Amino acid sequence: MNKKIIIFDLDGTLLDTLDDLTDSANIVFHKFGYPLRTREEIKNFVGNGVAKLFERAGVNNPDCIEFFKKHYGQNMCNKTIPYDGILPLLNELNLRGIKIAVVSNKFDSAVKDLCKKYFNGLIDYSAGENETEGIKKKPSPDAVFAVLRKFKMNTDDAVYIGDSEVDIQTAKNAGMDCISVTWGFKSKEFLLQNGAKIVAQTPNEILKYL
Repeated sequence: MNKKIIIFDLDGTLLDTLDDLTDSANIVFHKFGYPLRTREEIKNFVGNGVAKLFERAGVNNPDCIEFFKKHYGQNMCNKTIPYDGILPLLNELNLRGIKIAVVSNKFDSAVKDLCKKYFNGLIDYSAGENETEGIKKKPSPDAVFAVLRKFKMNTDDAVYIGDSEVDIQTAKNAGMDCISVTWGFKSKEFLLQNGAKIVAQTPNEILKYL
């Protein structure tokens, strides 16, 4: 691959956010009288935005979503950390002059705050879920196309990197290459079953494909 820009997913790809997501979700479940969920259950609920997380948990209450956003926004850095090897990877990409963007289904303010805290100066652009502005969530390619327009690039210049079937489908819908990673929320077997063509098992392995 000879790429000018890499577009990353965030949760399960750059950051291990699962503990903070689980804690905030269970605070909401407790407050509103729903059963608590395990870390593994939350792991299977994430990937398509906050509303889908609660829908998969059997919760249909807009108040829960708003309370979650507030609580998570104030507690999303308690246990969250970059995966091993991510910071060296981003530094190397910067040294090579490759642009770096993040496109996530996490709500937009959280995406921007997390990228600023953990990757300040290493990421050129970040965007989360913002459907009120008419940009559909992944696997819609809308946000990916917005990134390409911003940097005046086309799909051949880009590769999408993520840890889930949503990311595979997003890249397919955008007509761009995809690298799937196995250290996040989905297994290698699951990713291959869902159409993964290139699989990286460590951040450093990504460099071999570029």
